[in-house]
Amino acid sequence: MKCPFCGFLESKVVDSRPTEEGGSIRRRRECLKCAKRFTTYETIESLPLLVIKKDGTRQSFARAKLLNSLLSACDKRSVTLKQLEELVTDIEQYLLNSLEREIPSSKLGDYVMERLRVVDEVAYVRFASVYRQFKDVSTFLTEVDKLLNAREP
Repeated sequence: MKCPFCGFLESKVVDSRPTEEGGSIRRRRECLKCAKRFTTYETIESLPLLVIKKDGTRQSFARAKLLNSLLSACDKRSVTLKQLEELVTDIEQYLLNSLEREIPSSKLGDYVMERLRVVDEVAYVRFASVYRQFKDVSTFLTEVDKLLNAREP
């Protein structure tokens, strides 16, 4: 690590700890030449996650876009913003851990619905109605029947 004071290329780590957010590591270093101390931050380099849309185009994964769609599905429901933010974080972490850099929107939507069903069933049906583009009442009822059958032991 290059010293910002004298430009010497060697330093020793004096202290190391995770940041409050947990997304990086803060390190206090001491230059082996001038003995001045400085701070560095280490973060994991992540590759962008791409979503393959139905028409074949690719867009980068947008955390805010997913959160907004979940907020719409949970409108006037007893689901907190914190719950939704945690859900989005879990989904994003799942996608990053899958090691796939491109994911079809259909696969993403199915996973979101699977996770949302556990949080709130009404929000799940709302999300499914938009995501699956229900054409008529019978498709809507079919989805509700699936939900009810999954509940029964």
